Parts: sequence; C-alpha cells; structure tokens
Amino acid sequence: MGKMLVVDLTAGSVTTEPLRAEWLREYWGAWGLALRYYTDAVSPEVDPLAPENVVVIMTAPLCGTMVPLASRMCLVSKSPHTGTIFESNVGGSFGPELKYAGYDGIIIKGRACAPVFLKIDDDRVSLESAEHMTGQGIFETEKLMEAAIGAHGAKTLAIGPAAENMITYSMIGSESYRQFGRGGTGALFGSKNLKGIVCRGTGAVRVADMARFLERTDYYTKNDLLCDDNLWAKTDGTPILVEVTNEMGIHPTRNYTKGFNGRKEKLNSDAIQAAKLGNRACASCPMACGKFTRVNSAEIEGPEYETLCLGGSNCDIHDLEAVIRFNRLCDDLGLDTMTCGSTISLAMEMTESGVHNFNLRFGQVDEYLKIVYEIATLSTERGRDLAKGAKHLAAKYGAEALSMEVKGLEMPAYEPRGNFGMGIAYATSERGACHLRAFPIFATDPHDLEALVSDVVDAQNANSIKWSLGFCDFWGTINTTIEADLMSAGLGEPVSAEELDRAGERIWNLSRLFNLAAGFTAADDTLPKKIMERPLEGGRHEGRVFSRADLARAMQSYYELRDWSAKGIPSSRKLAALGLDTTIL
Repeated sequence: MGKMLVVDLTAGSVTTEPLRAEWLREYWGAWGLALRYYTDAVSPEVDPLAPENVVVIMTAPLCGTMVPLASRMCLVSKSPHTGTIFESNVGGSFGPELKYAGYDGIIIKGRACAPVFLKIDDDRVSLESAEHMTGQGIFETEKLMEAAIGAHGAKTLAIGPAAENMITYSMIGSESYRQFGRGGTGALFGSKNLKGIVCRGTGAVRVADMARFLERTDYYTKNDLLCDDNLWAKTDGTPILVEVTNEMGIHPTRNYTKGFNGRKEKLNSDAIQAAKLGNRACASCPMACGKFTRVNSAEIEGPEYETLCLGGSNCDIHDLEAVIRFNRLCDDLGLDTMTCGSTISLAMEMTESGVHNFNLRFGQVDEYLKIVYEIATLSTERGRDLAKGAKHLAAKYGAEALSMEVKGLEMPAYEPRGNFGMGIAYATSERGACHLRAFPIFATDPHDLEALVSDVVDAQNANSIKWSLGFCDFWGTINTTIEADLMSAGLGEPVSAEELDRAGERIWNLSRLFNLAAGFTAADDTLPKKIMERPLEGGRHEGRVFSRADLARAMQSYYELRDWSAKGIPSSRKLAALGLDTTIL
C-alpha cells in the first residue's frame, strides 16, 4: 500500500498517511485520485488563493515502471484563473522520482508565514527557507534547490516571479522546460509561500509479476506504441501540427480572425528541424518528442505547437527567434505561454481596432517581448492589465466581442469555426477551453454535430482514465483494453476495460458536480461571441461561424448523451450507476 505526504504549511509540519484504499479501484491515480482527494478536502466555494484551499499532486500506478509514456503526474485544485476545478499534468521525471522516494502523492494545505521549499530526500522530508530564492526565475530556483539537497539531477518543481505575484495564469516549471502549465498552478504555490519542491528518491516501484509485466510492456511497445500513427511525435513532435492545422483551415491567426497563416513556413516543423540541436525524452519514453532549438543566441526546448501558434501566428509573429525568446521568458518567469500569447494577441487587436492603445500591434516583435516581463513583474500599467488574462482585460475595456476564452480559460490553437468538435470540447471541458479532454480534429465531417458530440463524450471519458493512469497524450492509439492488460500484469489481479471505462465517466461526472456546486451552470458551457458571430477569414472554412443555434443543438445532444438534465445536471440515475449518488460536495 502506498502513502501520501501531507504538508501543512501553516503549521510547518510534514506527515504521511496511507493511500485511501477504498478509492483506488474507482479513481486509480493521477487525475482521478487527486480529484477524489481534493473534493473530499475542500468546499466548492473555497477561494483558490486562500490558505483553506488545498493542492493535490498525484502520480499514477505505472509511474516509475518500464511502461513507456506512463510517467505523467497530475495536479488538481480550484483554479485561481477560472474558479473551476481543474487538472494540470506534467511529464519529465519528477513523478517517478517521487515514487522512488516512497510517495504516491502530496497534499499541500495552509500558507507558510515566509517563503519555503519542500525538500524530499527519500524518507527525510523537511520545509526549508526559500528567502534567498525570492524573486529568482525558475531556472535559477531549480539550481538552488538542487544544491540544497546536494544532488545533481534531483527533480524539481519551481515557481518564478509571476507566481510570487500571484498572476492567475502563472505556472509551475519542472526540470527547466516541463510545466504544470494551465489554470494558474504557479499562483497556487505563490499563495502558499511555497517556492518549490525538490525530490531525490533511491527506491523502486514493485510489480506483482515482473516476467509477465515486462512481456506485456514489450509487446505493446513494439506492436502498438511504435507504429506509424504515433511516430510523428518522435520524428517531428508537435510542430508538425502547424502544417496540419493550416491545411485544415483551423490555425488561429491574428487573434482568431483567420484560420490560415500564409507565412506558416517560418514556424513549421521544417523550421524547427533546421534550428534543432537535439532531442529530450521523459522518463521511460522512446519518443523523445522534446526538441532543443537555437536561433542565434536564443535557445529553448521547444517551442511546442501551442506556443508556435498562440505566441506566433496568433500574434502575427513569424520570427522563430522571437518566438523562442518569448517561450524562454515565459518558462523562466513562470507564465503559461498559451494564455500569455492569447492575451497579448487580444491586446494587439484592441490596439489596432481602437478600443485601447497598449502599444502592442500584430507583428511588432520588440513590444511583444517587452510585455512578457511587464506582465510577470506587474511593473507597468499595461503589464498589470494583461496580467488579468483575456476575460478580465476585455471586460475592463468593453471588448468582450474580441476575447477568446471559455469559462475564463483562453482557447487553445484549434479554430472551432473550422471544426465544431473542438468547439464542443471547449464548451464542455471542466477547466475551460481545453484540447486535452477531446481532440476531434481528424473527424470525417468537421461540422457533423451529432457525430462530433458522440466523439467528444467518448474522448472525454477515455482521457479521464488515461490521465488517471499517467499516460502521455502522444500514445494516441492506447485504449482501455491495453491499459487494463498492463494494470492487470502490474497488480497481479484482473482489471477490465469496462472497469476503466466506468472510472473515466465517474471522474468526468465528479468534476461536473464540483463545478455545479461552485456556481457554474449550463450557461457557462458556451463559446466566445467572436466564434458565434464573426465569420472566419482565410483557409478552407472561410465565412463559417459556429452559430448560437448550432451550439444550442450540440449542448442539448451532449447533455442527453451524458444523461444530464437540460440544465447540465447529472441525473440521479447516472450518479447511482457511477457510485456518485451519495457524494456530498
């Protein structure tokens, strides 16, 4: 039986407790188990930045084993950026290191009276002063924490100045270029005076039948993972999506005004390959999708597709060196590149349309880079404005028609007017606009509402359990049959695909119950005004909108398929079937 670290920052104490055995076969790990711990610990009305809020970080059952692409861990809390419950996950090696130290997860509560960091050295766990780290960027903070534990290669989670300033889209960095990226994870640490966590573990993860476990792992690695449908991640990584989304006409350009970037070759996979220095992999991963790049003196692991689009095309920036510099600034200062890029593109459109002059214009590199520091440090009026994110920035200046967010979370880099499935996914995600809950961009008909609703529901359930088992998105062909076989071999007892399918749906519905209790309603399952009213420009879907009538039909179908009421409330029949009928939030 595993155990949890419980960190009470107010009391300055660290204790352990056994995993809740009664939850393991219902929520499994990572997202699902962290969600269950979190909903048991707080009221849905909790202020995300109050000491009473809790942060749960959770590994997954196969994390730290030889199963490839299974090292991701999740953070669950209430988002300071949106007010929703949310999950953010990160790859790399911190998750396995935490398991090797003997812990399945960490529960963080309270608020320290002065800056601290958490030091985990196997069973020697302590809170240490971080006063000397205050104001440091993530890269330097990680070095300081490594020195404090006396181990080069210790794994780290750290925040930068943006999180210390509690900017609601600040993030937590890990191992320099990995992030708990979305939803304001950094602000949660900042609100608790927690500068970071450093971990060294020297133990191991045991499985029930090593011979069978290795045989099953080897089989699925060779016969499923390393197939043509997945190898794009190894050869190109996410930059390949620049060409894919442009061809589909769903590549956001100039604050989601256009669906096609006529200068895409400046930012596509070929451009990244020309600048590539090498590859980097997460623990137990043969894909090595991370691409180190350099243009002149600018160097980064990345940029990934979302940054190339939202920090590039969507800001009309076609200078790869500038996008790399933008990416590195965000990674070190601690800002989510997606929200930061989207908010900057909004300010650019507001400037050019005469709403308010931020001295930010499409394609203007110098101000585009300067504003990142101003946001993170709150050092200028425009920096303080953009630090609020797109929703609040637009509301302050009456530009709601230009803001591209759902439930307060800025949209990812896939245009919903060109693919209604992405719009349905954005509208119904528990954390706001998100491409990691459902990703139906390869649908045969991108505007067939009924088929797309079904695709989205199936993907949301499947990804709920996939993230709970710690698998990376880039094992795109994995399913619950494979997951169940690997879990059965690891546990030494039968696990069925049906059991995992049901768990995925349970996790999705529990998230919905929390958001309803927090005050969200069906009215929040919507899309930006620009998507519903302003025709898309450029690309194969030029002239399209995702009309309010179409969205209403999609939501009706979605609620019916989920067995929710017209108000988006899960039925008592559905809750009973999922074992959630006695859940009290």
